Amino acid sequence: MSGSSHRAAPEVLVVGAGPAGSAVAALLARAGRRVLLLDRERFPRFRIGESLMPATYWTLERLGVLERMKASHFPKKCSVQFYSGSGQSSLPFYFSHADPHESSQTWQVDRAEFDSMLLDHARACGAEVRLGVAVRDVRFDGARAVGVTCEDESGARQEIEARVVVDASGQSGLLSRKLRLKDEDPVLRHAAAFTRYRGAVRDAGIDEGATLVLRTAHPRTWFWYIPLPDDQVSVGVVAPIDRLLSGRGGGPRAIYDEEVAACPALGPRIRRAVEVMDVMVLRDFSYISRRIAGDGWALVFLDPIYSTGVFLALCSAELAADSILDGLAAGDVSAARLGRHGPEYVAGMEAMRKLVYAFYTPEFSFARFLARYPDCQRAVVDLLMGNVFRRPVDGLFEALGTMCELPEARTLDPHVA
Repeated sequence: MSGSSHRAAPEVLVVGAGPAGSAVAALLARAGRRVLLLDRERFPRFRIGESLMPATYWTLERLGVLERMKASHFPKKCSVQFYSGSGQSSLPFYFSHADPHESSQTWQVDRAEFDSMLLDHARACGAEVRLGVAVRDVRFDGARAVGVTCEDESGARQEIEARVVVDASGQSGLLSRKLRLKDEDPVLRHAAAFTRYRGAVRDAGIDEGATLVLRTAHPRTWFWYIPLPDDQVSVGVVAPIDRLLSGRGGGPRAIYDEEVAACPALGPRIRRAVEVMDVMVLRDFSYISRRIAGDGWALVFLDPIYSTGVFLALCSAELAADSILDGLAAGDVSAARLGRHGPEYVAGMEAMRKLVYAFYTPEFSFARFLARYPDCQRAVVDLLMGNVFRRPVDGLFEALGTMCELPEARTLDPHVA
C-alpha cells in the first residue's frame, strides 16, 4: 500500500470514519498524538440517523465544530412531539423549558454532509486519513492488540502496527465480533423502512425543525418524521423485525405503504409531497459489548436507528479519547486504563435504553405519565435531550417503573474493562 512509507507509525489506529471515529481521531490528533483513521468507504456516503440530540452540543463544542454547525443550513431542532395511534398529538417537549442555555437547540442533519464535516475536521486536526481501505483483521500479540491487517481498493494488503487500536466500525463490530463480546437486547430487535420526500408539510416557526414521533395503529410500530435541508423530510417506520420483514408480498415498498396507511397523523403531511429516493430497509440490533476495552484496544459505539445513536457515538468517542490520552501519557495501554470510562458510559447508555423501553410499552404515553407524575417533566425532557451525563435522572425511573416494565441494568464484565 503506497503513500505511507515516509510517515512515522501511528500511535493510535482508528477503524471507521463515522462520527465516533472522526471525533476520537480529532481529539487525539489535536492533543499531539499520531493518529491514522481508516475507512473502507469513500466520502460523502449515505447514512441514516439524521436527528441529533441537544446534548451533542458539548462534544461539538469541544471538538471545535460548533460554529460550523451554527452557520450550517441544517434545520434547527428545538423540540420533540409525539402522536398517538389515533393521530392525537401531545404538546411539544421544548428543550429550552428544561434548560434555557443555547445547548437546548440542536440540528437535523444530512449524515452524508455531517459525517464529511467531522472527517474533514479530524484531518485538519492532524489525523492521517485513508479512505477506500478495509480493515480485515485486528492483529494480537497474545492478549494485546498490536495493529491491523488492511486491504486497499486494488487488493494490496498491509500490516500496520499501533499502540492502540480503536474500533469505531459501528454495526460491523470488527472487534466485538472477533472477540465474541456482543450481547443483543431481545426486546429491541427492530428494522426500519424509510424514504425521503420533498415538499412535505413542516410546522411553522419554532416547530419547523421538530422531530415528530408518530405511532401507528399497530402496537410497537412508529414513524419518525425529520425535517432536513433542501425542503426534504426523512420519514421511516420502525417495527419489530418479525413484523416489518415478515415475508409479506410486494417487498419494502408495499410494506412501507401498508404502515403509512396505519398512521393517521402521517398521511396528510406527505399527501402532496414528492418522494425523492427508493424505500430502503435497515436492520438494527441493540446490543452492549461485554467489554469496551482490552490491552491495546478500545471500542466506541453507534446505534443506527434511534436518534440516540450519534449522541452516544460522540460521547463514547470523547470519553474513550480521554482514557486513551491518559494511558498513552502514563505509558500504560492496558484494559484498565483504556476502559476506565466504562461505568460512566454504560450508565448513560442504560438510561437511554430505559427510555426506549418505556416508549415501546403498549398503551404507555408520556402524556399520561406526566399527568400522574408532573414533577418528572424536567427529567423526561432531560432524557429526550440526552442530558444523562450532566444531570442525575435516576429518580425518574422509579416513577416510570410504576407504568411500564423496565429492563434490568446491563453492566460490563467486572473482571475486565
